[in-house]
Amino acid sequence: MSFVTASGLTRYGRHAGRGTLDLMTEATDLALADGGFARGDIDGLVCGYSTTLPHLMLSTVFAEHYGLHPRYAHAVQLGGATGFALVMLAHQLIASGAARRVLVVGAENRMTGQSRDSSIQVLAQVGHPVYEVPLGATIPAYYGLVASRYLHEFGGTEADLAEMAVLMRRHAALHEGAQFRAPISVQDVLASRSIASPLKMLDCCPVSDGGCAFVVSAAPEGPHPVRIRSATQQHNAQHISAAASLTQVGAGACAARALSEAGRGLAEVEYAAIYDSFTITLTMLLEEIGLAPRGRAGALAREGYFDATGALPLNLHGGLLSYGHCGVGGAMAHLAETHLQMTGRAGVRQARRAGVALLHGDGGVLSSHVSLVLESA
Repeated sequence: MSFVTASGLTRYGRHAGRGTLDLMTEATDLALADGGFARGDIDGLVCGYSTTLPHLMLSTVFAEHYGLHPRYAHAVQLGGATGFALVMLAHQLIASGAARRVLVVGAENRMTGQSRDSSIQVLAQVGHPVYEVPLGATIPAYYGLVASRYLHEFGGTEADLAEMAVLMRRHAALHEGAQFRAPISVQDVLASRSIASPLKMLDCCPVSDGGCAFVVSAAPEGPHPVRIRSATQQHNAQHISAAASLTQVGAGACAARALSEAGRGLAEVEYAAIYDSFTITLTMLLEEIGLAPRGRAGALAREGYFDATGALPLNLHGGLLSYGHCGVGGAMAHLAETHLQMTGRAGVRQARRAGVALLHGDGGVLSSHVSLVLESA
């Protein structure tokens, strides 16, 4: 048994002159203050990777920088799934007795710390080095292929995908830390510049600077504990050219196991935090998991189903699509918002119910999956 007992989330967007360690520090300061912890209370540290500080030993580099002396330290690389995988690792470390309070942290100055070309080159590593990368494909190109297949199989439209971008922007408008808060319409999305057909600029998440941190504890200590009931992973083919299906990617199986291990069903989920690097990502994950019928996620978004007052509040901070995406910290912001929602501290964004939450993240091109089930303590 473990508990998320504190969270800290920076503003996402431009943080000129601030590097990975600076942003990790800010997020950690916020998390420790949130739970009333001191540096000496932390005996475990797990962090993600940073493309702007690609050190082989980032966890111990940060421990030294921040003044921590953990008895366990580890850095993880699992693409967009890293943030939730870190929480799963912390959960399991506590179950094993290796640590009692684990700091989980991810941050990066991905917006200001590298050029566009270097960013594209780094992210291209998810492609197969023989069969994909030499053809010049980028991450948006892979997701464009997935979106084309999805629209073909399930009869959706580009406007249905655009509804997800509109939804996330509507939620981000209520969060002062979001990178983009100005309202957008479906027509705005459809009229934005084509990136990788059928995906437009506003179908894609931005690049951001920022960071996020949590404390995962063995006991429900502090003023804001939330229980981690289960954590699961699912890994199919790493490369899109080796995938058996572009529309059945393993998210459903991963989430189903997490719910089963938690003794919960989909109908009991009151709040959802689902990875949304592209509008097609959010659409496919919602539908494969079973939180929306196939081909209907966009329509439900349009009808208010995923709003704070709707049947299933979703990514109420604005998600990757509008709050921002700073690498590992991108998905971690989903959990930070979930922590606020489940402890009744989300202010004007507060959902009516958030006692049981399902979180799901993916890495690569929908190739690696992590699901978490949380309950109010």
